[in-house]
Amino acid sequence: MVESSSNNNSSNVQENVAELSFGPEFKDIHILSNAQVAIILQVSANSAVTRDEELNEVYRKTQRYVNRFNSMNNAEKEHQELVDELDNLQEALTTFRKDKEDGIGELELHGAEVAALMNLVATDTLVEEAVALIPSLSRFPEAAIDEILDLIRSTMIRIVS
Repeated sequence: MVESSSNNNSSNVQENVAELSFGPEFKDIHILSNAQVAIILQVSANSAVTRDEELNEVYRKTQRYVNRFNSMNNAEKEHQELVDELDNLQEALTTFRKDKEDGIGELELHGAEVAALMNLVATDTLVEEAVALIPSLSRFPEAAIDEILDLIRSTMIRIVS
């Protein structure tokens, strides 16, 4: 569990990732996965090359990092196609609908959970691993988490094939 205190307007705000409590400065932000950041940086780098601009060291290091941990890439696909796939996945995960015995229920994933899941999932990721690395997922039934992982896996397979 990561916990820290922030000083915001002279009040102590407890931040706790396991409880999805990030503090007010993170209230209205859109969290991106490594795959999404990799595409944005690649498009930006391509644009810089056409303008004959040099990328700074921090930019290059960030690009290397997200590329290293990006499992959802395919050099043969157009950037827009990848963006669309990733955006659709992110939207589907944000409000995941699960068939339940008494009807269809919605499982609302926090943006941080969605990005973390998109960064985490490989073809063999297990529910136990996901919950261990993203403790806030423990509020959902294992079957629902498994369906979420399957959705991410199927998108990843579609992207890389």
